[in-house]
Amino acid sequence: MSAADIQLQRVDTLRKLGADEFDVLVIGGGATGLGTAVDAANRGYKTALVEAHDWAKATSSRSTKLVHGGVRYLEQLDIALVMEALHERGLLHQNASHLVHPLAFIVPRYTWWEGPFYGTGLKLYDALAGKLNLKASSTLSAAQTIEKIPNVQREDLQGGIEYYDGQFDDARLAVNLLQTAQQFGAVAANRVAVTKIIHDGARASGAMCRCEETQQDIFIRAKVVVNATGIFADSIRRMDDPKATAMIEPAQGVHLVLPKSFLAGDTAIMVPHTDDGRVLFVIPWHDRVIVGTTDTPMKVSEIEPKPMDEEIGFILRNASRYLQREPTRADVLSVFAGQRPLVHAGGTDGGASKKVSREHVVQTSASGMISVMGGKWTTYRKMAEDAVNAAVKSGALASAPCQTEKLLVHGASHNANAFAQHPEWLRCYGSDADALVALMKAQPNLAAPLHARLPYSMVVVAWAARMEQARTLEDVLSRRTRSLLLDAKAALECSAAVAQLLSEELGHDRAWAAEQTAQFAHLARHYLLT
Repeated sequence: MSAADIQLQRVDTLRKLGADEFDVLVIGGGATGLGTAVDAANRGYKTALVEAHDWAKATSSRSTKLVHGGVRYLEQLDIALVMEALHERGLLHQNASHLVHPLAFIVPRYTWWEGPFYGTGLKLYDALAGKLNLKASSTLSAAQTIEKIPNVQREDLQGGIEYYDGQFDDARLAVNLLQTAQQFGAVAANRVAVTKIIHDGARASGAMCRCEETQQDIFIRAKVVVNATGIFADSIRRMDDPKATAMIEPAQGVHLVLPKSFLAGDTAIMVPHTDDGRVLFVIPWHDRVIVGTTDTPMKVSEIEPKPMDEEIGFILRNASRYLQREPTRADVLSVFAGQRPLVHAGGTDGGASKKVSREHVVQTSASGMISVMGGKWTTYRKMAEDAVNAAVKSGALASAPCQTEKLLVHGASHNANAFAQHPEWLRCYGSDADALVALMKAQPNLAAPLHARLPYSMVVVAWAARMEQARTLEDVLSRRTRSLLLDAKAALECSAAVAQLLSEELGHDRAWAAEQTAQFAHLARHYLLT
């Protein structure tokens, strides 16, 4: 696909958004919005999807990279929440096996009572997962624990409990969900921001939008509008109803990325006791180690939240208790922060209590606009199903059943080992991997490495521009690849070369490439600990 073809495709997408009348307009291109677009389009509804920034730009690319049932909610006896998440975890493993795989976790034991306490809880975790369980939990001796985690803190170690959850690449799944929605006819565009909710009488009937690149205004007409904007849901709700009461309380989660040497082997550590009572994870991911997360209430929702020194100190301090080698700020390859869209009761219903929830909430406003809020990546499919069901219930759409429980995500295969011959970075592309290999053979310059400390070849840049709606250097280095998270300094060092290739792919000049490089340098500073 040439640069002219890419730009023509973009122009055609924007034209369709303004020319057609849709059954469903989904606002927000994170996990929830993408899932909702997939569900709606798969049911046969004519679907439009717009995202103000880039796909998974905010919370959905900054998760702990886990598809999980929520072990910590067992202690709170929130059985229904755990069961729902475990069911969805199993479905995701089946439907996106190129991105979601089982990961062993060990809870180290340093007192005698932790054995029966955690052992019983994790057996219940297995039982609640039922037939979709990934693998049964087991009790380990101290020697077995050390064998699996050689650099675990050994003083007073009595053994461990091993259990399994899922791991994935969040931003890559987001891209595949975009492609899945498009396969079913959804018209989707990033960098198209909603500026106003349009009403036909009392009913929400579409939205006025603006394309960031062209400054073009687009009026998208739809029978039903779905607000799936995560931490920014209240701003869209107020466009629909200026009197709407806030329902979102953002909570910031910070993660540190360390070299693989801090966690020998492929087993993760679950730290059950931290300074503030939260669980902390030490996880192998893309030949690095992710440590996190924090849970800091925030007053303002931010598209690019910045980690605070106290959050970084908290993670380093608590992780060091379970590692033989104590990590320091100098060891950190990257630090990233995201904000969870926690929901409290009340809102436009005027409830007096303020109960912050980890569950998702679907609300239908007086105008018929659907807002789906809260939740997490693991349950994105169920959130989408509930949102589209609410749209049907509102009377705007003819009834059609949800079919996503057995729907393969773009790139997936029923054969879990279908892409085993490829390196990990290429396996993430699933059924598209062979096309990337063919592209490198056709254009040998694209086989060159992105950077010596990063796993990727330059082919990912061309592929991102041609097939994945990458529009900026940040899109490529942060989300189409995970370069910024894996090694922020390496991402900076290769940014000029990547910007040059991306400019050629998109038909821009050297001035555009230089501007992109400068903008990325400004962004990347926040991912480095200086």
